[in-house]
Amino acid sequence: MEWKAPSTSARGGVPLPAAVPTPLSRPTADTPRPPTHRIPAPAPAGLPPRAPARRPASHATGFWFVAVAFTVLMAFGTAPTPLWPLYEARDHFGATTVTVAYASMVVGAAAAFLGLGHLSDRLGRRRIIVPALLVGIVASVVLIMWRDLPGLIAGRILNGVGLGLMASTATTYLHDLHHEARPERTGSVLPGIVATAANLGGLASGPLVAGAAAEWLPTPLITTQAIFTLAMAVCLALVLCTPETVDLELPAAEPPSRFVLRPGGRRTFGAAGALGAFAFAILGLISSLGASVLHGTLHTDSHLVVGLAAFLMFGSAAAAQLVLGRLRLPRVLTVGAVVFPVGLVLCAVALYHPALWLYLVAVSLSGAGSGLLFKGGLERACSVAEPASRAGVLAVFFVVAYLGMGLPSVLFSIALRHFAVQTAMIGFAAVLSCGAVVSVAVASRDRAPAPGALSARSARPS
Repeated sequence: MEWKAPSTSARGGVPLPAAVPTPLSRPTADTPRPPTHRIPAPAPAGLPPRAPARRPASHATGFWFVAVAFTVLMAFGTAPTPLWPLYEARDHFGATTVTVAYASMVVGAAAAFLGLGHLSDRLGRRRIIVPALLVGIVASVVLIMWRDLPGLIAGRILNGVGLGLMASTATTYLHDLHHEARPERTGSVLPGIVATAANLGGLASGPLVAGAAAEWLPTPLITTQAIFTLAMAVCLALVLCTPETVDLELPAAEPPSRFVLRPGGRRTFGAAGALGAFAFAILGLISSLGASVLHGTLHTDSHLVVGLAAFLMFGSAAAAQLVLGRLRLPRVLTVGAVVFPVGLVLCAVALYHPALWLYLVAVSLSGAGSGLLFKGGLERACSVAEPASRAGVLAVFFVVAYLGMGLPSVLFSIALRHFAVQTAMIGFAAVLSCGAVVSVAVASRDRAPAPGALSARSARPS
């Protein structure tokens, strides 16, 4: 008999039992060895599998990752609000060019909404959110490196593309992630509340961050972009750790349609889109020309005050949605139809009798009314969307809303060539108020969606 030393495992040198020799069998190369081939390929019990190691975030954690990314990219979209006078001085252009540069973001957003906004239903939510952040980073780099008017417009178009990819997809993604994390809470309003805070809260924080940078930091046109570039890069890493919520095998067999409404939903969707456009019109006007109005009419040169005015407007929109969002939809629309015109009238009064405090109150009320109108329009759009094309329907809704954010601002700047700012504001307020009231009347008269269809309560992104 021969003696064989105990063999050791290749993993950690742990001794394995040697084969027990017998007189009829001596240890040779053929002697049975510890069956290493029997050790299962997956990691032992208690260790995480490989796939989660690459994307360690749970659905609940990923929910907040997406919310942060949504907030940052929306803030990047409105960050230039207090910086427009600096761009005017650098590139030597006037108010009309400001609105064109601002509206170029709307062009990019509309193109992304129409051409790409529906793709998350087919390709997955994360596969759209990641490119949205990448495009946002590229837009910021363009704005840093290409320092003249064509570069500004190119950067704003790319910015709009990123927003277009993000807005409807992130809204739907938040609902999906919350459903996966808390399937027993199907009627929870948390996704809608978080989407509201991320969307309008992000739009509110952008001007405040940029205004503070312009007031206290050197080279604000570059510093602001650098801040948002870093923030978007961090958000990109977070989203890459977020799990996907779309079954990527189903679309191959049955691709979802881009835009499908429930029977009889066209008029409701038309009223919803009009509400979004009228609500966003005042937001776009203050975002593009608010700095010029404050400097020229109210004689305020502080960049921080300009950012504060936009912050109050968007923040009031978010706060109104959060505070009154649990009311029944007709009441939300009714309150919005009252507060919105009051805010617009006060804006005109603040220009006739220049007073900064009155202007800040006016934009706050206008923002609150627009937030309620926008929320009502979005809920109506969701209520008539077929579930399989929800992202596509939301994409079209956001296109209409963003067109309302850009086109009226350009028209207002053109009107300033022929009328005083006070007169132009009165006409602007009258058109928006009448349009909003008519749209509310149509949206409120339509019947609520039938049971079993996608309800506004279960699809409440804002």
